[in-house]
Amino acid sequence: MIFVTGGAGFIGSNFVLDWLAQSDEPVLNFDKLTYAGNLNNLASLKQDRRHFFVRGDICDQAQVDALLRQHRPRAIVHFAAESHVDRSIHGPGAFIQTNINGTFSLLEAARAYWGTLEGEEQAAFRFLHVSTDEVYGTLGPDDAPFSETTAYAPNSPYSASKAASDHLVRSYHHTYGLPTLTTNCSNNYGPYHFPEKLIPLIIANAQAGKPLPIYGDGQQVRDWLYVSDHCAAIRRVLAAGRLGETYNVGGWNEMANLDVVHTLCDMLDRMKPRADGASYRAQITYVKDRPGHDRRYAIDAGKLERELGWKPAETFQSGIAKTVQWYLDHQDWVADVQSGSYASWVETNYFNREGTQ
Repeated sequence: MIFVTGGAGFIGSNFVLDWLAQSDEPVLNFDKLTYAGNLNNLASLKQDRRHFFVRGDICDQAQVDALLRQHRPRAIVHFAAESHVDRSIHGPGAFIQTNINGTFSLLEAARAYWGTLEGEEQAAFRFLHVSTDEVYGTLGPDDAPFSETTAYAPNSPYSASKAASDHLVRSYHHTYGLPTLTTNCSNNYGPYHFPEKLIPLIIANAQAGKPLPIYGDGQQVRDWLYVSDHCAAIRRVLAAGRLGETYNVGGWNEMANLDVVHTLCDMLDRMKPRADGASYRAQITYVKDRPGHDRRYAIDAGKLERELGWKPAETFQSGIAKTVQWYLDHQDWVADVQSGSYASWVETNYFNREGTQ
């Protein structure tokens, strides 16, 4: 059995679904079910005896201790995190609590549990920490992509909290010998992505006839990674990664945000045209840039390919086509996650900014 934290969120639920599609090894799925955690992502596993869901908080070390003693997993895969930069600007406290204090509590529980294992069980145990490329800061237009040796320079409360969690994981390996692995990924996209992030937000707003908000001039560059490719990379690192090492996971797809939005609009124009025949590009609106917005991220995923033979299976063109089709086919899922406080959040974050362009 493996123990997955945050397995009802976007990347975590995709990981659990992909894992059980390819393996009979059970998953203990531990998630707090905050706004971004959604059991509907896992609806297909409702009758699957290999999937054990427990609602809980990684900050509750006593609960984690009890689950580890009861289920005795061979690995912990740690996704659970507050992950949205904009939310970290509005309210950084939750990011400190979950990403730093929560990771600390989980490491303490893992260290105690690992210490009870013996022989081959102890040697085989792994703690895999899933992190982000944002810990490295920002790049100029001609700078080399981030590598595993790039100095940390986080620029938002979110990225700073993830940087702190990375350092904690590293320290537990070097101080206590805990068998850790860390992955730092670029921007993920794909099914079950909560529609506060760029790609699902644009798809949902386009279909609803709402404005498509672009920060600043839209020339912020990101590397885009299809979520199933990311999940495959994590499985590979878990299976064969060198202990204590960090592996960058990227899609080799650098694109400016505005180009991503244009691609989505053009794709929707073909797949589900507007009733009036106009392009969805007509809905694009520019809003004031967010504070401290990093200009460019880029990942060099060469180490992962050289050492472990992983490279992405999807191009941006193939991955984004699958993503758009998924959202068009799952309008009920979109409507469900957009209910409640989501609408007021989007209004506050995107459309109540001073100095809209």
